[in-house]
Amino acid sequence: MRINVLQHTPSEGPGAIQEWATLHQHEMFVYHPYQFCILPRATETDLLIILGGPMSPNDDLEWIKQERELIHQLLQQHKPIFGACYGAQQITKVLSCEVLTAPHKEVGWAPVYRQNDMIPGLPEQLIVLHWHEEMFQIPRGAELLFSSDLVANQGFCYNGNVVGLQFHLEPQLMDVRTMTINDGDYADVNNDLHQTATEIAEKTVPVANKAAFFTILDYIVS
Repeated sequence: MRINVLQHTPSEGPGAIQEWATLHQHEMFVYHPYQFCILPRATETDLLIILGGPMSPNDDLEWIKQERELIHQLLQQHKPIFGACYGAQQITKVLSCEVLTAPHKEVGWAPVYRQNDMIPGLPEQLIVLHWHEEMFQIPRGAELLFSSDLVANQGFCYNGNVVGLQFHLEPQLMDVRTMTINDGDYADVNNDLHQTATEIAEKTVPVANKAAFFTILDYIVS
């Protein structure tokens, strides 16, 4: 399987995705469309993973529109897609939903709660990394997967092979350090989780997060 990863900032990399790919002997390729304006073709994509970033799907940038065209093609071909944060928002835009300012800006560690049992093996609660101030709407035909105390729309599953999460399960220790060192100021402004970059970096990444992430990836490619 060829996994194509769309990365949108140097501070938010693939994290545990590389470990999952290696575990299953898949090939992984990382694209940086925000810098090089290069995207994979749908015909060379078996699984698309769309990572987070500081941009908004509402920004009028050509590469953002081209990303959505790729997502549209893969949806038509019933290929699996996973989106984190901005990536999930991009998927919902393709599915005719708006991306709006969230009622609360969430930056830091906080719980999310599973809303249904459609993906077997997911725990009822996870302590996850939030890094956003916009949110997606749940697309027509999709199931709400997770909610948090501050923002209801935290995850969805669509068509059995597409999952979008408003939060992050993929970061490991070095990924969290990279995010907080390079983008830590984002946590200091109007953050309704009231956590500093230092506090976020000092939190141990829960082992359950990688396990849940692998469960989701296994589900959408099965």
